[in-house]
Amino acid sequence: MTRTPEDDQHPVLPGADPFAADGGPHGVLALHGFTGNPNSMAGVAEAAAAAGHAVECPRLPGHGTDMADMLDTTWDDWCAEAEAALARLRAKMSAGGRIVVVGLSMGGALTAYLGTRNPDLAGLVFINPLVDGPGDLRPIVEDALKGGIEIFPGIGSDIADPDATETAYEGTPLRPLVTLFDGVEAFQDGLRTITCPVLILNSPEDHVVPPANSDHLAASVGGPVERVTLARSYHVATLDYDKHLVIERLLEFTAKVTAS
Repeated sequence: MTRTPEDDQHPVLPGADPFAADGGPHGVLALHGFTGNPNSMAGVAEAAAAAGHAVECPRLPGHGTDMADMLDTTWDDWCAEAEAALARLRAKMSAGGRIVVVGLSMGGALTAYLGTRNPDLAGLVFINPLVDGPGDLRPIVEDALKGGIEIFPGIGSDIADPDATETAYEGTPLRPLVTLFDGVEAFQDGLRTITCPVLILNSPEDHVVPPANSDHLAASVGGPVERVTLARSYHVATLDYDKHLVIERLLEFTAKVTAS
């Protein structure tokens, strides 16, 4: 049985609540990253709602509360919640409405996962996505687990703007991370089946996910690709100096692909 956000035992952190808005006829699903929460996607989600779109920005299981809630969550749990949020979005849209999915980091992995399983999506938007295999990181993580280490230092708040902060966990739980690696590896062959338009926004200086992930994605999907460089931002670009550029390009892309 998969975990849901309602199964978490600790209170939700300030600003980490999920966000949803009615609207239409089209919709936007916004997905946050590993150890993060909807705080990192709030600006994107609220801008999409202000533009008249129906919106779902879920809090993924184990996230946005206390790291203890995350220790026994897995890729399957996060995929199930992403699918549930997509279903909620479909349910409140009018007939003929189209959906764009946007994801940051692990949210980008979930965006790719949904794209391989839902060919009717109008478009996919990836922000510094994790979409390639872990490479040399997997054996490091597995060796740490064998040595009794369960948590690495945190990866949150990789932001160039000193006045911005992501409310991510202070640690990185390794067992859930291994399931993320497994999930990303599992959808690799499916990337070529993504034929809808794709927008990739990535930061050349990213201290969490190697920028080569975006190159891999652009070369792997089967549909048309647009790319945007976030030159002033680090990994959490949705909260960084380029946050307004992210929103601007997302809304332009959404208007274009839902009109076609």
